[in-house]
Amino acid sequence: MKIEKFVTGIISTNCYLVINEETKQTVIIDPAASPEYLMNHLKSEGLKVEAIFLTHGHFDHMMGLDGFLKEYDVPVYVEEEDEEVLQDPRLNLSATYIEGYVFTKAETVQDGEILSFAGYEFRVIHTPGHTKGGCCYYVEAENTLFCGDTLFQASVGRTDFPNSSMSDLMHSIREKLLTLPDETKVYPGHMGETTIGYEKQNNPFI
Repeated sequence: MKIEKFVTGIISTNCYLVINEETKQTVIIDPAASPEYLMNHLKSEGLKVEAIFLTHGHFDHMMGLDGFLKEYDVPVYVEEEDEEVLQDPRLNLSATYIEGYVFTKAETVQDGEILSFAGYEFRVIHTPGHTKGGCCYYVEAENTLFCGDTLFQASVGRTDFPNSSMSDLMHSIREKLLTLPDETKVYPGHMGETTIGYEKQNNPFI
């Protein structure tokens, strides 16, 4: 598994390309924007986009959807409780930062569901707190977790938004993420990568 990170959008969101180097099959996680350099990279590398995963419905994680879907006719997945967030400019915060944006074509997934793409199995872990339908995508065979805005390096996601809950977020992190192996590599929605073991020892919030 090859993971490429592109920081895009007005809030410097991490967009990840999860690539099978043998087949060039690719999953996109949290497309904050679809800048020309990123679209050209996909084409120049011959990457075959198969799906787009959203860790939650906030605008800064999905504003690039239209640009990607013009080029790639692929499914977009979001945890079922955040479907309404995608479709409500107030809940997805786009009404606050820009003129408003909605996306109505996502397919919904649930906790424990397995998405098989690019030769990998991504297990959905529902982690409410930052949003009601926040989720992570865990590839057990690769010891890899894509966690959106649930957990950051030495920090956690904000809970001062509509449908946010600090108690839910803490429960999600402690009961669903910190139970993963310490060596699990964690790829968050903002800032740098970390590991579960590092967060157990160094995260002041948990």
